[in-house]
Formats: sequence, C-alpha cells, structure tokens
Amino acid sequence: MIDPLREGVKEAVAACGRAGIRVSMVTGDHPVTALAISRELGLAQDRTQVLAGHELEKLPEDELPKRVAVTRVFARTTPQQKLQIVNAARAAGHFVAVTGDGVNDAPALRAANIGVAMGKSGTDVAREAAELVISDDNFATIVAGVEEGRVAFDNLRKVIFLLVSTGAAEVLMVMLAVGSGSPLPLLPVQLLWLNLVTNGIQDKALAFEPREGDVLDRPPRPTTERIFNRIMIERIVVAAGVMGLVGYAAFAWLLHQGWTEPAARNGVLLLFVLFENFHVGNCRSETRSLFVMSPFKNPFLLACVTLAFAVHLVAMYLPAAQKILGTAPLDWQSWLLLLLLSLALPAAMELHKLALRLRRRTLSG
Repeated sequence: MIDPLREGVKEAVAACGRAGIRVSMVTGDHPVTALAISRELGLAQDRTQVLAGHELEKLPEDELPKRVAVTRVFARTTPQQKLQIVNAARAAGHFVAVTGDGVNDAPALRAANIGVAMGKSGTDVAREAAELVISDDNFATIVAGVEEGRVAFDNLRKVIFLLVSTGAAEVLMVMLAVGSGSPLPLLPVQLLWLNLVTNGIQDKALAFEPREGDVLDRPPRPTTERIFNRIMIERIVVAAGVMGLVGYAAFAWLLHQGWTEPAARNGVLLLFVLFENFHVGNCRSETRSLFVMSPFKNPFLLACVTLAFAVHLVAMYLPAAQKILGTAPLDWQSWLLLLLLSLALPAAMELHKLALRLRRRTLSG
C-alpha cells in the first residue's frame, strides 16, 4: 500500500531533470515500495538503482560519495543514514537541498545547504531545523521557487550590468578628456542627471523583467561563480567601451565643427540619454537579440523608458532646467546625427551576443 503521487509532482521532477537538478528519494519505505514510487516519478526503473539501508552500512566511507552520485533511490534508511547521504553528497561537490517533515529528518535538514520543511504536515522540530518552509507541502512548489530564484538572479545581473556599464562609460569618457587635455564632455550636474533621473527610472523597471522562458532548461551555475563572471565582464567592457569612446569622439568632433562647449555638452548629454534607452533593451538578455524581444512583454519597463526620455525632453525645453543642466533644444539634423551615433551601442552588443551564442554552440557540440 502506497500513497498516490500528488498532482504535478511527476512533471516537477521532470522539470528538475531539464534544469540540471538531480532528484533523489530517501525514504524509510521497503525497497520494493520505493522502487514502485520511483518508477512513477521516472527516478529509477529496476532494483539495481535502489540502495537499501543495510547495503549502505556495508559501503566503505570513501565509497559513499561516489555511490550517492549515481543512486537515485535510498530505501529503509535510518535518520543517521539520511545525514550520511547528505554529507556524502556535499562532499561530492553538490549543492544539496533536503525536504522533510518529521523529527527524524531534522539532522539532514540542518546539514543540507538548504533545508526545506513541510508547513502543513511538518513537525515544529523540522520547521525549526530548515531554512525554508513550504506552506502547501507540495514538491512542485519547490521547483517553482527554483524558477523564481533563477529569474530574480537574472534580473539582479541585468540591473547591475546596466548601472556598472553606463557608469564605467561615463568614467572612461571623462578620463579620455582629462588625458587629452580637452574640456570635460559632461559637467558633474549632468552626470548626476544621467545617473539619478535617466538610469534611476529605468533600472527599477528592469528589475521586474519577466522570465526569459528557458530558465529551467539551463544547467545550474557553479556555486563558486561570481556575479561578475567572464560574460558579465565582457559585456561591460564592450558596452562601456563603445559608449565612452563614441561619446568622447562625438564631443571632440562637435567642438571641431565649431560648437561651443555648452552646446557640445548638451549634444553629448542627449547622446547618452539615447545610449541608455537602447541599452535597457540590451540588458534584457545576455544571449537573445534585442530585436526578438517584444517591448510589450514588460510594459512597466516600456513606460519607464518612455518616461525617462520624456523627462529629458522637458529638461531640454524648460527654462529652469536649461539653467541648471545646461540643456537646449536641437535641430532635426543634430537629432538625426546623435541617433545614428547611438545605434553603435546596440550594433556592438548584438555582435557580442552572436559571438556568445556561437561560442556556447561550439562548446555544447
């Protein structure tokens, strides 16, 4: 006699497999019962894939991590053996999450990287030992939590990339100006305007970017991987390099064409506003093209980008803002020129994304 599987659990286990999450069943049930359940879940198909508690006792201690790495079902296990399995999995280099509801599960819950207790049927001891408590006692909820966690991490990287790359571009442009002995392309108040108003509106909306659709089809990232990994650093270098170099070159060229310093700064300020509007689209995905992602998928972001651009337009025509920021209206030829220059950023980022996709395809092939 066995309890029937909850609705959606089999699909959740399959989703774990696609996400690179290895699911193992550790139970006190008889091996035959455990095998029957595991067959329904798609964890194991024959008795050789089940390790019973008395078999676990006979394994040498140094052999246990290797066996844990290939075994999907552990039956007739004691609380001490559950703890052994968790420690062996961690020793093998896995990031381990353990679910449980009873007093006997508490040691394993405490030893895991993340202990997940059942909120309805779980004991107080299990809930106290765990880091997370699932209110509906449903395994599928854990998988949904993994998905939401990956989305949150992705969005955190997107916001960091937006802020760091634009800030680095401004620093690069100013350093080029100082190094060449030319006037500053942007005044401090203009830099503050970019960071607090333009970026300050857009980055909040970028944090609400919906999932890209493949978050559960990716392998887990290494636990030692930093936010500033190779891809992040490459993208920051490309984006900041393009914005900083084009911004400085545009300022120098405008001065050469006879524009006054305030007029040239006004043009560079608008150029950076255009850069940042395009760059928000670049930040929405590390690999997917800007042109295949609908702007209406995140209407909040679209509204904030529109608002940020409208605020700057007002600052260009409002006398009070003109005095503070040094802004002024521009003719349509200048608008067209600056718009064409700003397209250098999405072009460079699209080339980098293409190179990244080709590199991943080569590694996976």
